[in-house]
Amino acid sequence: MRFYPRPGTEPGTRWLARQHPAALLGLLLCSAGGALAALALPAALGHTIDRLVAGGPVPWSGLLLCAALTLAETGFDATAAVTGATTTARLTASLRTRTAARLLAAEPRRALALPTGDLTARLTARTADAASAPVTAAGAVAGVLLPLGAIAGLLLIDVWTAAALLLGAPLLVALLRAFTRRTADAGADYQRAQSLIAHRLTEALEGADTIRAARTGAREHRRVLEPLTALAGHGRRTWAVYGRAVGRSGLLLPLLMLLVLAVAGLRLGAGAIGVGDLVAASRYASLAVGIGALTGALGSLARSRAAARSLEPLLTLPPLPHRGLGPPPDAPGRLELRNVGVEQDGGPLLAGVHLTVPGGTSLAVVGRSGSGKSVLAAVTGRLLDPDTGSVLLDGVPMDSMEPARLRREVAYAFARPALPGVTVEDTIAYGPWTASPEAVRDAARAARADGFLALLPYGYATPVADAPLSGGERQRLGLARAFAHPGRLLILDDALSGLDTVTEHHVRRALDARAGRCTRVIVAHRLSSAARADRVAWLEDGRVRATGRHDDLWADPDYRAVFRTDGGPGTGPGETGTLETGPGGGTVGGTATGTAGADSPRASDRGAGGAVPAARTPATPAAGAEDR
Repeated sequence: MRFYPRPGTEPGTRWLARQHPAALLGLLLCSAGGALAALALPAALGHTIDRLVAGGPVPWSGLLLCAALTLAETGFDATAAVTGATTTARLTASLRTRTAARLLAAEPRRALALPTGDLTARLTARTADAASAPVTAAGAVAGVLLPLGAIAGLLLIDVWTAAALLLGAPLLVALLRAFTRRTADAGADYQRAQSLIAHRLTEALEGADTIRAARTGAREHRRVLEPLTALAGHGRRTWAVYGRAVGRSGLLLPLLMLLVLAVAGLRLGAGAIGVGDLVAASRYASLAVGIGALTGALGSLARSRAAARSLEPLLTLPPLPHRGLGPPPDAPGRLELRNVGVEQDGGPLLAGVHLTVPGGTSLAVVGRSGSGKSVLAAVTGRLLDPDTGSVLLDGVPMDSMEPARLRREVAYAFARPALPGVTVEDTIAYGPWTASPEAVRDAARAARADGFLALLPYGYATPVADAPLSGGERQRLGLARAFAHPGRLLILDDALSGLDTVTEHHVRRALDARAGRCTRVIVAHRLSSAARADRVAWLEDGRVRATGRHDDLWADPDYRAVFRTDGGPGTGPGETGTLETGPGGGTVGGTATGTAGADSPRASDRGAGGAVPAARTPATPAAGAEDR
């Protein structure tokens, strides 16, 4: 029976409230204490005034009580403000951690369904808005207690005065309801515009080289900032909603105050209440109609609700299912793909893939651009779960393995690796476990990275942000990180494309040295990669067209055409075409060149006409996905 960890779809506000219950309880008590002090002050003030009007000694006890209540209200409000700000910051950190954890624990295809910029906006601004909900709700106690307590105080002073206030209560409720609804709609639209700007800016940053080469900076600048018009419109709409609410309340509330005071004055003239009661009634009426704090709380809660809705798809991402199994110890790393299929948008990316890679051997995956090579690489290491079929490592289905145990057995290297960590040494050591300094240096030598690292200002201690790294040097750091965390399966997804011929030769020797103890799957764009592999899997349109040794497949002209750099699909063996050189400089047919294969990443591949790269497709893990 397959075990699926509980998705954890509990409402975010309730979950957040349980993260810091003591702080929220303290905030609740401070808000309530401040409201009660504010409600007690009019009664104490009215009683003191009545004693002063009646003559006799100065009522020092009443004056001291009024002063104490004033200080208590001020103290409670100040404490609530500090506690609220501190708790909001802590809850924001908790929510960001939880959201990021859910994202990283999910299958990458689901996690990367959102564009990068939108995802960044949700993990930053949206989490801050959503995390403020418990604090706002706790602080809103004062906004609710004050009008309710004021009405109760008026009822105790004089029923007719209270009735005058209650005449306007339905209008106040309608005003607050309309304000909350319109603020929520405007806030949601504002957040969507923010996400669009963040997405386009991320695209522009990722395609900066292409934009610079195509001289389309001005056009990209306009494209990124184009949603600012809508953003400004939504912002103005938010302020317009607030302004209308303030304007209407500015008309309604003084009329209510005037009505209450008029009725209270008439009751004073009739002898039903005293001067102190009149003062207390005016103060209670002011508290009852002073809905500014409640309006602000409702607006904040509306924004928090909109932000929480945008986070819900991330918080409800199901984690990778597993049964807690692990690969058998001391097994060679035999890899099997049984009828594997992957679909996206109703179309197949892989279909009916059957492959067996004996433990300790190497498999080169070749094919034209779009044939499904990177998708296959993602499936073999469970960065992506197939829609049909299964993947087994040493006879154990990968979707049954506990993810943490699986990650210790599978190492990845990518064409554009992410470089986490403060220093270069941190970057290489980063992984399922922190590699030792000795392992870091051995891995750097194997990846031929030790030479350029020795030239950095502080060697291995150089901050990554200060290291001027080329694309090939970044690839070598990614390879070194994979070498520093050896497992039974190593997957290279175009991780050699940026290396020169000599460096590639030495890295391949390091890969060959792992024969017999590590299974290697290499997405190959260069002829030399396929020539040195034990077996080749030739993909075409998401299917395995053929498998075998490179020398045997070379007899097929369509296979040879995969490695041609100047011909299209119809290029045959008799046509003019250039082929890549192997490490020793030899070729099999054609003219030797040092160029990359047909789908090697180039600046021009980022988009036609200088356009920035499109949003990441869910089925292809982005650079750095190995850090999951």
